[in-house]
Amino acid sequence: MSSSSTNQEARLRKVELYDTTLRDGSQSEDISFSVEDKYAIALKLDKLGIDYIEAGWPGANPKDDKLFKAIKDLALIHAKIIAFGSTCKPGLKPEQDKIIKALIDARPFGVTIVGKSMDTHVKSSLKCSLEENLRIIADTIGYLKGRFPYVAYDAEHFFDGFIANKDYAVKTLKAAIKNGADRIVLCDTNGGMIPSQIADIVKSVRKEVKAPLGIHCHNDGDLAVANTISAVSAGVDHVQGTINGIGERCGNANLCSIIPNLSLKAGYKTIPEENMKMLLEISRFVDEVANLPPNRHQPYVGDSAFAHKGGIHVSAVMKDPMTYEHVDPGVVGNKRRILVSEQSGKSNIIYKAREFNVDLIKESTSAQEIVNIIKDLEDSGFQFEGADASLELLMKKAMGMHARFFKLKGFRVIVDKHSDELDPISEATIMIEVDNRIEHTAALGNGPVNALDSALRKALEKFYPRIKEVELLDYKVRVLSSSTGTGSVVRVLIESGDKKDRWNTVGVSANIIEASWIALVDSLDYKIYKDTVKEQKKV
Repeated sequence: MSSSSTNQEARLRKVELYDTTLRDGSQSEDISFSVEDKYAIALKLDKLGIDYIEAGWPGANPKDDKLFKAIKDLALIHAKIIAFGSTCKPGLKPEQDKIIKALIDARPFGVTIVGKSMDTHVKSSLKCSLEENLRIIADTIGYLKGRFPYVAYDAEHFFDGFIANKDYAVKTLKAAIKNGADRIVLCDTNGGMIPSQIADIVKSVRKEVKAPLGIHCHNDGDLAVANTISAVSAGVDHVQGTINGIGERCGNANLCSIIPNLSLKAGYKTIPEENMKMLLEISRFVDEVANLPPNRHQPYVGDSAFAHKGGIHVSAVMKDPMTYEHVDPGVVGNKRRILVSEQSGKSNIIYKAREFNVDLIKESTSAQEIVNIIKDLEDSGFQFEGADASLELLMKKAMGMHARFFKLKGFRVIVDKHSDELDPISEATIMIEVDNRIEHTAALGNGPVNALDSALRKALEKFYPRIKEVELLDYKVRVLSSSTGTGSVVRVLIESGDKKDRWNTVGVSANIIEASWIALVDSLDYKIYKDTVKEQKKV
């Protein structure tokens, strides 16, 4: 078949999306979703355009039981709620098994049943004969098919089982198909397959069975996305995965990568085209709910996915974004970022200047001066990739467009600890000058940096009342070189925010208090600066 006819076939094929974030994803070591969390994620998945949402395993834990009671009232527009369960136990009929009863009582739209498709697992885990395993697969699927419009069979460890005993692995699929399974999902449960193995086995299975096939891959070999796409190209029409690839051990196939790869690259129909830009939003939402820091290097939706640092790269991207971007970042809800560092050239500076409404041209001496200043500062330990507010202030000071709104006349920080049993007391006194007026004040804090922050705000509020709106959202300290022990240079990164914006600033020094001071000053100076600019625009 020619490549053009293959692409045409892809464009005509709809690939079903089955999300298991709420079940398989919640088995990740770092994650524990509440019922409310799962409820909220389900709404987001439905809005994205996911076809099936696997909500959990009824009867496995009280949380999932509560979820299925609550989720009945969920007003979904598109997605169907699926319950997950296993085949009945050896020696029992489905109607005698509590697991099966719990599935029916949960009243989902449909069910997905996992069963053993590898002969050694039948013997070691189920401890029954191969024939009995075929019986419980067939009876469970048949019993549930009489009660639900949708029943899928997850063939656990299928690829390993196929390699070990092809005939038996296929027999388990046929047992499910004969009794009404709507989907046969081939599982790379150990996540150890490679794309060529997946493709070859899927093609072989297609010759043996006629039911619609699905794929469920784990990421233990860092190939879950590639294996999933390989399976689709070999004829699979149903894809299972999780948002951000969360899941047990190394995780599951990442739908945030699978969806754009299938739709934007291979031409398959997945979610509605206009929903593609929601991928970044749902990725961040799941991370936030799971209390996980976003993976900035995640393809498509990570902060660094379309970030450019090298001067040659930036120069090329300014002329033609496709030189170093495989898709338009806006299509998946992301955006291009130009980083400024010691590796920057004039192109980086010019691009960032445009973001800050500074008009620089490549031939200007100002651009080169700023490049030199940044390179000198980064050589001493500063890093501006994650501190855009400090960078903007630096550039505008270099251009003569900004001067700090206050001057330091002096500060002192004292930490008193009188005994091992008592907490230390931190106090900061500070003197600043604003428009030739001196303000001298003091404040206590939970620590020396907090005391200094409180004293500085207290002094500035008299002149700039909106300083009260600023919150310190994050504070990070990194030791740049441990060779000198406690005398090492440290870098302090501070994230601040007000009612509308967030911004980041940086400070570097061998003295942690001074490094913190530099970052704090930039943070509050930036707040006053941006408020002043807004007021000037109103005038």
